[in-house]
Amino acid sequence: MQSLGRGRTQPRSGRSMSLGGMDYADPKKKNNYVGKIILAASLTALCIIMLKQSPSFNAPSPFSLHEPGVTHVLVTGGAGYIGSHAALRLLKDSYRVTIVDNLSRGNLGAVKVLQDLFPEPGRLQFIYADLGDPNSVNKIFSENAFDAVMHFAAVAYVGESTLYPLKYYHNITSNTLVVLEAMAAHGVKTLIYSSTCATYGEPEKMPITEVTPQVPINPYGKAKKMAEDIILDFSKNSDMAVMILRYFNVIGSDPEGRLGEAPRPELREHGRISGACFDAARGIVPGLKVKGTDYSTPDGTCVRDYIDVTDLVDAHVKALEKAKPSKVGIYNVGTGKGRSVKEFVEACKKATGVNIKVDYLDRRPGDYAEVYSDPTKIRNELNWTAKYTDLQESLKTAWRWQKSHRKGYATVAAGTPLVMSSRKY
Repeated sequence: MQSLGRGRTQPRSGRSMSLGGMDYADPKKKNNYVGKIILAASLTALCIIMLKQSPSFNAPSPFSLHEPGVTHVLVTGGAGYIGSHAALRLLKDSYRVTIVDNLSRGNLGAVKVLQDLFPEPGRLQFIYADLGDPNSVNKIFSENAFDAVMHFAAVAYVGESTLYPLKYYHNITSNTLVVLEAMAAHGVKTLIYSSTCATYGEPEKMPITEVTPQVPINPYGKAKKMAEDIILDFSKNSDMAVMILRYFNVIGSDPEGRLGEAPRPELREHGRISGACFDAARGIVPGLKVKGTDYSTPDGTCVRDYIDVTDLVDAHVKALEKAKPSKVGIYNVGTGKGRSVKEFVEACKKATGVNIKVDYLDRRPGDYAEVYSDPTKIRNELNWTAKYTDLQESLKTAWRWQKSHRKGYATVAAGTPLVMSSRKY
C-alpha cells in the first residue's frame, strides 16, 4: 500500500525548476500565459469592431441634434412649481424638453412625474446643475441643441429678498446674465423670460399696463428689473426673439392632479398665501397670519391679481409660438381683477371646508397695497385670455393635490429611480 504523504520525485508541470540555486520559469506555463493575453486582446478588438459597426455605437443623443419639426426647449427651474407645470404643457404639445435645476427650491419628485408620463427616448432629460456656474452652463449649451429657452429659475419670495438681498441679485440678475451669454455664444435665438409684476413697485394708477413705470420697492422686484434691462440692452444689437412675461400672483395646480406646489418647509413663512392657507387647513401651522390690515384698500388688506398656473403656462407657450427674430414682446399676465387678502382667505376656507384661524399682524416689509393687471395687450397680440378665473375653484384644485400629497413629492421621489443625464456638469 502506497503512502499518501511521500514526496514527489519529479517536479510538477507548471512549477519553476531550480538549477544551481536559480529559478527558471517553465516555458509551457509562459507560453500558456502569453496565449491567454493574445486571446483576450483579440476578443476585445473583435468586440470594439462589432460595437463600431452597430448603429447605436457613439450615436449622438437626440438632445444634441436639431431635428426638423421638433422644437427643443431648455426649461431652467423646471423642477419648481411653475417650471414643472410649463414642462408638462410643453411635453403634452410634443416639444422636446431639457430641465436644468439645482434643486435648491425645486422637487426631484416633480421631474419623476414628468418622466413617468413621457418615458419615450428624446422627449425629456433632467440635468442637475447650477446656473451660477458659467462653465457648467456653457457645457450644457455645447452638448445640447436648444431652439429656445424658458428661463424660470429664480428665488422668488418678496419677504425673503428683504432679508437676503445679495442672494437675490446673484440668483436672479447674475444667473440671467450667465444664461444670456451662453445663448449668444451657442446661437440659441429665442428667450421666454419669466418676470414679475414686482418690477412695477407700487404704481399710482391701476390697472397696471406694460407702460406703467417700473419702480420696484424690494430686492426681488429690483433684481428682476435688472435682469430685464440686461436682456433689453442685449436685444438692441441681436436678432434674438425675446418675450418678457410679467405675471402676477400664481395659484392653482394641474387640473388632472399630477403636479402641485410643494415648497421647502423652512420657506413656509416667506411663501405664497395659498400655501399658508393650506398649511393652516391641514394643521401644519396653528393658523394663517395675514400681514397688514391698514392699507388704502376697501378692507385694509392687500389687493392682488391671482393667476392660475395653468393659464400662466398657456401664456408662455403662446409667447413661444409668437416669438419673432429681432423683436421684443413684453406682456402682463393676469386676470385683470384684483382680490383682497380677506377675500382670498374666505375663498380658501370654502375650498378646503376648514374654518381656518386667522391672525392679523403688522405689515410685511417690501409689500405694496394694490396690484392688478390690464391684460389687453396680451389678449390682442397673443390671443391669450385667462380661463381659470374662479378663485375658489383654482384653490379647490390645488387643495385636492395637497390632500393627496401630504408629504409633497417625497413619496413620488421614493419610487422608481429618476433618469438623469449621464453627462457630468
